[in-house]
Amino acid sequence: MAIYKAPLRDMRFVLNEVFEADKLWASMEATQEVTPDLADAILEEGAKLTENELFPLNRSGDEEGCRFENGQVFTPAGFKEAYNALAEGGWMGLGGNPEYGGQGMPKMLTVLFEEMLYAANASFTLYPALNSGAALLLDSHASDAIKEKYLPTLYEGRWIGTMCLTEPHSGTDLGLIRTKAEPNANGTYTITGNKIWITGGEHDLAENIIHLVLAKLPDAPAGTRGISLFLVPKIKINEDNSLGEFNNVNCGSIEHKMGIKGSATCVINFDGSEGIMIGEPNKGLAAMFTMMNYERLSIGIQGLGLGEVAYQSAMDFAKERLQSRAPTGAKCPDKPADPILVHPDVRRMALNARVFNEGSRAFASYVGMQLDISKYHADETTRKHAADLVALLTPVAKAFITDRGFDATVEAQQVYGGSGYCREWGAEQYVRDARIAQIYEGTNGIQAMDLMGRKVFANNGEFLNIFIKDVREFLATASGQNGMQPWVAALETELKRLESVTAAVMTAAKENPEEIGAAAVDYLNLFGLVAYAYMWARMVSVAQQKVDADSSGFYANKILAGNHYLKRVLPRTLSLEQQILAGAEVLMAMEEEAFYGN
Repeated sequence: MAIYKAPLRDMRFVLNEVFEADKLWASMEATQEVTPDLADAILEEGAKLTENELFPLNRSGDEEGCRFENGQVFTPAGFKEAYNALAEGGWMGLGGNPEYGGQGMPKMLTVLFEEMLYAANASFTLYPALNSGAALLLDSHASDAIKEKYLPTLYEGRWIGTMCLTEPHSGTDLGLIRTKAEPNANGTYTITGNKIWITGGEHDLAENIIHLVLAKLPDAPAGTRGISLFLVPKIKINEDNSLGEFNNVNCGSIEHKMGIKGSATCVINFDGSEGIMIGEPNKGLAAMFTMMNYERLSIGIQGLGLGEVAYQSAMDFAKERLQSRAPTGAKCPDKPADPILVHPDVRRMALNARVFNEGSRAFASYVGMQLDISKYHADETTRKHAADLVALLTPVAKAFITDRGFDATVEAQQVYGGSGYCREWGAEQYVRDARIAQIYEGTNGIQAMDLMGRKVFANNGEFLNIFIKDVREFLATASGQNGMQPWVAALETELKRLESVTAAVMTAAKENPEEIGAAAVDYLNLFGLVAYAYMWARMVSVAQQKVDADSSGFYANKILAGNHYLKRVLPRTLSLEQQILAGAEVLMAMEEEAFYGN
């Protein structure tokens, strides 16, 4: 049986002790009312909601899946009631703009609640996660009239948002989209086209679905420079905000997927639907990136949540599973065998999952902190510094967290042995549900190319230097701290490795543009390992200062887990360095035809 308890102790540690969120919030006018007590109350109530309302529906929702009948989608039993509980509790607008009815909570706090949501029920969580991204986009790019009309109801959860990008012939290359937007005399547009893989494109949870759709005007320039953005409700909305007539938004089918079966993944046909332009003509993709970047961090958190619940469930199994004796002799001589955690290889799997989960939690919170600073800080230079870090770290947050989250679900499944392959234990569902996070919202290979190409090479390492400076400022304060010398030495070595590898790729890419793609995935993994080493160093630094006065074992165990990361995980950078330096030639040397035959 799978189990889940929100890791509140570790969440509080990251939020309050590692990043001292209360001091940051107190320094910014928009977040001054967010006190530690308020944040703690939100985490406590979030834990109750996710553990009691969402987690019990996780396996049943996977078994039942969504149902498509006569153009309508029906979500699994219990989903609508759980959605109502989320909406009635105000959770749909937790991070929303208070001017339009949102609660205005900082991102550092909402990322932790998102982790609980994804851990408890990843399929269900995709519905409110898309809504939050849609509301953020409208708050950033829509007119005041549109905000006043749509945001309060999206925050209430009576309406719910989606994003519609992909078409059958146009995935990563959005410049190829064919969906058309014809202008009407009344200022609206007639939208015609087909979108696929639309998460929550049709369902029975909310009374209306608000689609944010990329389309092209008749005179649009070719490629991505000719994309505009439109708001297209499933049901038209009257002047008084009551629901009007059907807007010719039709669900053609739903996908039959490997995982996230309680999430409706739809083919959506816009058959002459009425839409409203958001932002300026031909600049829709830039506006849509506001939502896409939000969703990329959110999907990273999906990987974290699934890794966490998989780990917790595997450790619950490991307590009871007796197999063989410990290498050093019986640990439980009164039993026929010892619990499997006496075996070093089981410890290896458990610790790998644990250190990546805890590193991911800290990293997601760190990115959330930069988002808060970039949005709310009074100093313009500080805001830009944080925004540049967000641009650099977003592809890492999406790709590295989801890769390591998937690894954690596989490690956890392996702890079960054969039981992990059987449905009733729940482990195999977490593997299936985590796999998609590496694919959608821009595949992890695309994220890696974004990091290497746009965020490092294109600006000559400017964003990277901001991150490295941040790490070195921490090292300067930690160098004299007792117990931190191994971390300081290792991190300085890894920063130098990252700098030298970056310089080598940038030099090579000036001669051969294929070097960017050849290095990208290995480079992102190298960067991620170094970034997590920074997160672990910050966590261990706090733990070292508090361990002697702690009787619970929390800080001592944090130091021990950090030591596993330092000694057995971080050395992976050595092989990644060699893989990157091997260059593009070894990948491109074989003729294309050779891949299709013997």
